[in-house]
Amino acid sequence: MTNLLSRYEAMVASGELRPDAEQAAAAERLELLQRELERAQSSGGLLDKLFRKKREQPRGIYLWGGVGRGKSMLMDLFHETLKITEKRRVHFHAFMLEVHALLREERKKEQGDPIPPVAATLARDLQCLAFDEMVVNNSADAMIMSRLFTALILDEGVTVVTTSNRAPTELYKDGLNREHFLPFIALIERELDVLTLNGPVDYRLQRLGGMATWHTPLGGEATDQVREAFFRLTDYAPEDAAHVPSGELDVGGRKLFVPKCLKGVAVFSFKRLCAEARGAPDYLAIAQTFHTVILVGIPRMGPENRNEAARFVTLIDALYEHKVKLLATADADPEELYDAGDGRFEFERTISRLNEMQSEDYLALGHGEE
Repeated sequence: MTNLLSRYEAMVASGELRPDAEQAAAAERLELLQRELERAQSSGGLLDKLFRKKREQPRGIYLWGGVGRGKSMLMDLFHETLKITEKRRVHFHAFMLEVHALLREERKKEQGDPIPPVAATLARDLQCLAFDEMVVNNSADAMIMSRLFTALILDEGVTVVTTSNRAPTELYKDGLNREHFLPFIALIERELDVLTLNGPVDYRLQRLGGMATWHTPLGGEATDQVREAFFRLTDYAPEDAAHVPSGELDVGGRKLFVPKCLKGVAVFSFKRLCAEARGAPDYLAIAQTFHTVILVGIPRMGPENRNEAARFVTLIDALYEHKVKLLATADADPEELYDAGDGRFEFERTISRLNEMQSEDYLALGHGEE
């Protein structure tokens, strides 16, 4: 396994990445953190961990910048080349769903403050916790994050590394009861090194290379276009397409199967999301978890498909409100998808949103941006 910096420099030398001073500085800082974490793990066993002093705990990193600036790419390199066993990488939204599930179980015990035991459970056999795309969209998360991460970082000695589209001071901006969230911002600025990755190049959009996002009619050509987009966005080798990983989302205790997902990109069929019994919580979980959704097989709909059309409207609303990028294969352009039937008036808004979601201005927005 080569180290992070040599891998990054090889990508620049091969032309896969453009020279970028902010990226290079972030790569150097991430590799320094790797060395600190590896030294900390090799310095002793369980007793050393139990009695490790705060001053010996490596400082974490908060890496923020606009969409497509290479944050996920650097996080990939960091996690892949980090030579410790006690590491975990998780999407931030999935992590908070896990936190709330643990809190519910602790509250059933009625044994006092549930935050410390939940933090201890999360920190078990864990030295480094890495997040993709920290974004705070609801008051339930905001109310507990300061105390939870104080316990994880200061009490349990976990080093946190995270990416975000927003500067710490912009997290949960104008949110309900934001005053309870401000100590979390102070914690980030005090305990983590805040690095900016906001250069002029949008690498994610650059990888799409001006490709269209709405492909019609249905058929092999449209499928090939979104398949190519998936491989460009995820760096996954096309020749290994049969092994693209799947996943699951926890939606209020239910499992939502994700047929293909990698690096914040998910692939679904219209049939799975809109022809089956789905609701707003399913679509919200998808929109909060993935920065890009590829939706295949969107049919023309009529009066007999009013339930499917209604679900499709709810899905697009969730994706639009969270600024998720949508790539689709469809049997028609948005204006011709649902000519007649109950809800046709409401579908006009969906047509407008689908057209806006194809624009350069929309595609340049970061995931979760207002």
